[in-house]
Amino acid sequence: MSKHDQPYKYEPMAFLPRLIFASRWLQLPLYLGLIIAQAVYVFLFMKELWHLITHATEWGELEIMLMVLGLIDVVMISNLLVMVIVGGYETFVSRLRLEGHPDQPEWLSHVNASVLKVKLAMAIIGISSIHLLKTFIAIGNLGAEGSPYTAQGVLWQTIIHCVFILSALGIAWTDKLMMSASSKHH
Repeated sequence: MSKHDQPYKYEPMAFLPRLIFASRWLQLPLYLGLIIAQAVYVFLFMKELWHLITHATEWGELEIMLMVLGLIDVVMISNLLVMVIVGGYETFVSRLRLEGHPDQPEWLSHVNASVLKVKLAMAIIGISSIHLLKTFIAIGNLGAEGSPYTAQGVLWQTIIHCVFILSALGIAWTDKLMMSASSKHH
């Protein structure tokens, strides 16, 4: 039985270590704020979905595709929020005690700071991919007067997306190195 599997045994501690350990609860308002932000995204999604439904017969395929990609973007951001809220709370604040619950996400059983970083990086890449795809679809009027897209803007968006990918690869590689080094010590 490892030290993590043993029940917690209270031992008198000095005041300062207890205070430092209790300070993790200061993150609770941050997670509650993210839940409110997720509610805002639900409202935004419903508003955009209503807009799509009421204007679908007036729009062409391109406009509908861009609107659907916008809805997917909102869903992916909401998924990112769930990962941060649930994974962050479980990792840094307190256990959720969901073992055996039929709705427990599969990834939550093995979440730690490293896993959470990689999952967040992948979610950010997914969101960036949706934005870049929307841009590529909409740049048919690139350079036209009044177009929000410029060649330089598209180039920078592509470069930023590539940096996200390289960052995620770097995080995953670093975590792999740390896990292999850790397994050699055991």
